[in-house]
Amino acid sequence: VDAPCGISLQNGAVPGERGKQDKSVKRGNWGNQIEFVLTSVGYAVGLGNVWRFPYLCYRNGGGAFMFPYFIMLVFCGIPLFFMELSFGQFASQGCLGVWRVSPMFKGVGYGMMVVSTYIGIYYNVVICIAFYYFFVSMTRVLPWTYCSNAWNTPDCAGVLDGNLSSRAALNLTHLLNTTQKRTSPSEEYWRRYVLDLSDDIGNLGEVRLPLLGCLGVSWVVVFLCLIKGVKSSGKVVYFTATFPYVVLTILFVRGITLEGALTGIMYYLTPQWDKILDAKVWGDAASQIFYSLGCAWGGLITMASYNKFHNNCYRDSIIISITNCATSVYAGFVIFSILGFMANHLGVDISKVADHGPGLAFVAYPEALTLLPISPLWSILFFFMLILLGLGTQFCLLETLVTAIVDEVGNEWIIRRKTFVTLGVAVVGFLLGVPLTTQAGIYWLLLMDNYAASFSLVVISCIMCVAIMYIYGHRNYFKDIEMMLGFPPPLFFQICWRFISPAIIFFILVFTVIQYRPISYNDYVYPTWAISIGFLMALSSVICIPIYAIYKVCRSEGDTLLERLKNATKASKDWGPALAEHCSGRYAPAFSPSTESHLEVQPLQPEKGQSEVAAASPVQGSNGSAHSQDSRL
Repeated sequence: VDAPCGISLQNGAVPGERGKQDKSVKRGNWGNQIEFVLTSVGYAVGLGNVWRFPYLCYRNGGGAFMFPYFIMLVFCGIPLFFMELSFGQFASQGCLGVWRVSPMFKGVGYGMMVVSTYIGIYYNVVICIAFYYFFVSMTRVLPWTYCSNAWNTPDCAGVLDGNLSSRAALNLTHLLNTTQKRTSPSEEYWRRYVLDLSDDIGNLGEVRLPLLGCLGVSWVVVFLCLIKGVKSSGKVVYFTATFPYVVLTILFVRGITLEGALTGIMYYLTPQWDKILDAKVWGDAASQIFYSLGCAWGGLITMASYNKFHNNCYRDSIIISITNCATSVYAGFVIFSILGFMANHLGVDISKVADHGPGLAFVAYPEALTLLPISPLWSILFFFMLILLGLGTQFCLLETLVTAIVDEVGNEWIIRRKTFVTLGVAVVGFLLGVPLTTQAGIYWLLLMDNYAASFSLVVISCIMCVAIMYIYGHRNYFKDIEMMLGFPPPLFFQICWRFISPAIIFFILVFTVIQYRPISYNDYVYPTWAISIGFLMALSSVICIPIYAIYKVCRSEGDTLLERLKNATKASKDWGPALAEHCSGRYAPAFSPSTESHLEVQPLQPEKGQSEVAAASPVQGSNGSAHSQDSRL
């Protein structure tokens, strides 16, 4: 191994030597490795694992869906996860700073920031609705149990209204199968009371004050947990990332003891092997893996950038990816055991009660909970779990934006005031979320969910793969990983990164375009102007890539376009490990130990003044980056 470039006072990762910390003092690191793994698990495991995967599984052939799902996990999910973690960890930079690897592609980082902004805005609104349901569950009788409330209509038919005799049950079944007029009290509570839904996306109506209050609560919680960056959020995740599993297990044990639970679970798991030949099943599997793991959001790069340089992120990526997928499968048992019980109670087929998205979390599941003894307890537990699942993802979305801003500005002043940056981003996020708490809010929320973070993520991820593997060069990247981990990436990952994963991402993109259907919510069809706004949101993140690339080429040196392109794509001088003691091989500085006496006055950053570099602490080394000022010589 080449000698590291921190010559005198190194703080490398060789154990047993004093003065070596492998830490970035001012930028900060995780307190320990468990914090990073738990944060990443909390980030990857979100609401989609509970409200999207079980439904997809049941729709796409039950147990047969698991086969394409795990194939996609192995060939696309884990490789992309490992690539993003190693990328962020190597450079110790957020989603903007890492693009020194090929400055022309920095627009990809801006695209990730735009996507994280959109998701961060509407994700916290979903958390705020979960908060609302959590608070109203603290009562003796859940408010969506009966049809005797002011907001109910004559069509309301509750499963607990009066004594549901067998004849009434038959009538109800007939009603469900023929007219479809019956609405449940939970659905009316959701649409007519919680949302007070307007008739059109353009008709915003008034702000729902209870939801606005809960939105404020959820943003305050997120801010307080991130007040000291990864130092504070790293402690919070010990609870937020683990407690959902306790709740899932409690609900699972309660669910499987109910009558009809087995029918629901069989519905969820029974394989329909003929569906394996259906391209839609493979497309859904690939999309679910891709979105569920949080690839291309910028969060994985950001979280990994706070790792120590020699941390084994290869091991971490496998642990986190498999935990995420196992959670999805486990959540399916929890959801379908209760839905099976409810279908059995109503005497209908389970397809009549199964739902996904907000419909599952705020209508179908809460209604099923009213049938249980001590229903408020189960409701409190379920919504508390949804809150924690949402917060785990929200922490990382906010930290991604804050880290990108702080790393980009990179001076001492902003590093010291990182808390104020976090506060600023949280306040802006709250204000932008206010329209989603209006009477038309759910229409806008679903529009953002469907368009802001769908195909744009696929494009960003595809360009990232190509930029690292083909522009920067796969050999260079494999050497970087070997320098960081002590071993090159396994051959399987090398093949996936270069050929298989980009091909699968391209397949997802084609599949998304072919499968495209204009968005609708229940019976409401979105107008053309709203869908156009959706496309503009999707385009706003992707457009960053060509705009920045053109800007960078124009600003690059060179007489011909080809020369400018070469200069714009080649790694900048300050690309490499953030701390000098990790700079070995081609990153080793040109000076020898004899020049040690000149270290303090050698300007590694020409654009900074000589005096500033001379005044900096001589304890640590640097990659010459304006973003790692804690590690200047």
